[in-house]
Amino acid sequence: MKVLIIGNRKRYEKFMPHLPFIKALEIIYCPRDAKDDVLLQKGKDAQVIMIDPTVKLNPDVVAKMPSLKMIQSEGVGYEGILHQTITERGIFICNCKGANADAVAEQTILLLLALLRDFITGDQKVREGHQLETKERMMIEGIQEIADLKVGFIGFGDIAKATAIRLAPFNCDMYYHSPHQKDTSIEQAYKVKYCTRDELAATCDVVIVLCLVTPETTGMINASFFEKMKPSAYLINTARGEIVDNEALFHAIVSEQIKGAALDTISPIPVTKDNILLNLPSEFKGRIIFSPHIGGVTTRFFYKAHEANWRNVERIYKGERPNRIVNGL
Repeated sequence: MKVLIIGNRKRYEKFMPHLPFIKALEIIYCPRDAKDDVLLQKGKDAQVIMIDPTVKLNPDVVAKMPSLKMIQSEGVGYEGILHQTITERGIFICNCKGANADAVAEQTILLLLALLRDFITGDQKVREGHQLETKERMMIEGIQEIADLKVGFIGFGDIAKATAIRLAPFNCDMYYHSPHQKDTSIEQAYKVKYCTRDELAATCDVVIVLCLVTPETTGMINASFFEKMKPSAYLINTARGEIVDNEALFHAIVSEQIKGAALDTISPIPVTKDNILLNLPSEFKGRIIFSPHIGGVTTRFFYKAHEANWRNVERIYKGERPNRIVNGL
């Protein structure tokens, strides 16, 4: 059986599990930016594609791969490979749901604390020799503890649940919004309360974006949403950059509709210097904290994800149905 891997070869080789069946496979590697003609030249007869979740796979390429049975995302995201024509052919599209929940939850807590303690500015001021005056300023302006906050989740899947577990010991009030309200047993277990999206925006001191990217959620955190938030509130995005309207966030910061934001991900990827969010006026630059989309890419995640993904390849190899199918087959 032939497997076409579209992604970082060193990463796939480093985290490849020791499963005997892999030795029987023909494995072909292509970089994430490989052209369509190269993919077809090397992998036209592949039965499985394993792919970096940030890659957008042309469905016309898949249409010319007659033996293909499964496309396996390396991570949780699959928006770049989900296409009706692929599903109509009966090709499984699978992801690695839940594998990065703990990792992204940790990153979310990190960003929350960094916002509350103005961590980036504080580090800079100490390096510049302004430790004492910075401390005096921050004491007068006030430093909030997590226990003082109302924290709201947009989306309540695996990552939001893992984050809620970690926030519970801080004794903050937690709310969530999702397309459908969860069972009472789930709400009680995770100590969260359901509210509408507008209620969450108006009520919460911190809004954490943790939903999937879909046509409905793309640009969902927009000017209308920011207008409903408190001027003292923060936005955290550890989901996907496409969910937040960059221009609307820029204006929410400079007009002081909200206090600040922390973003593990920004659209488009890769982030370039001309991105509007990297070009705030100097007096507002400290209002956004950036991290390079590393929330879900811990070493522990990769070992878990690659083990699960190669197990799915093994199921195809044995003629079995794979796990974590996302396209309804």
